[in-house]
Amino acid sequence: MEGSRVKTTVKARTASLTRDPERTRAAILRAATAEITANGLSGARVDAIAERAGVNKRMLYHYFGDKQGLYLAVLEHTYAAIRSAETALNLEKLDPADGMRKLVLFTWQYFIDHPEFLSLLVTENMNRAAYLKKSKQIRNLHGPLVGMIEVLLKRGAAGKLFRTGVDPIELYISIAALGFFYMSNRHTLSTIFGEKLNAPERLEKRGEHIVDVILTYLKVSEKA
Repeated sequence: MEGSRVKTTVKARTASLTRDPERTRAAILRAATAEITANGLSGARVDAIAERAGVNKRMLYHYFGDKQGLYLAVLEHTYAAIRSAETALNLEKLDPADGMRKLVLFTWQYFIDHPEFLSLLVTENMNRAAYLKKSKQIRNLHGPLVGMIEVLLKRGAAGKLFRTGVDPIELYISIAALGFFYMSNRHTLSTIFGEKLNAPERLEKRGEHIVDVILTYLKVSEKA
């Protein structure tokens, strides 16, 4: 009886998803992200993804073609999520220093809140970006981010708050690197230094450290 009720529930869920393509795609992407994050691309199983999403494998193949196509869709969806959240910050309306501080802290908090994002970055770098290179939209996703940083830098330089000649791409790589390395290595670093680097107070302290490093670098030299 219990097994029958479970099967009925699964069938009802599958039928509901079939009637809602957007919801179905979203469910599959969530399931694939979780499966790939847990097991890597090579270890991720289509059967497990379908089960997590509550759909049959045929539906998964219908929407994404194969596991590789699904993985690329996961990468694009993951990047789109962080780029969309960055755009919503409306940094162009803030004082340049306040805007830069907000971007740094947002990036740091996003890394904390979305470990799956960091995991996918590691996986795709191990693949030498072989799948990401096939994306037709990935570069367009990053244009607004670079433009937003460039506006802050120009406004900061015009107000003599920031040094001139700062490359927005290099700056963002530094912002991301200062957070990414910490989060990706916090377990080994905690062991090496005998510190609980994952503790909330340490994470907050690290965020402020990154802000200080970035703003100190951008600050106009007193000799200038």
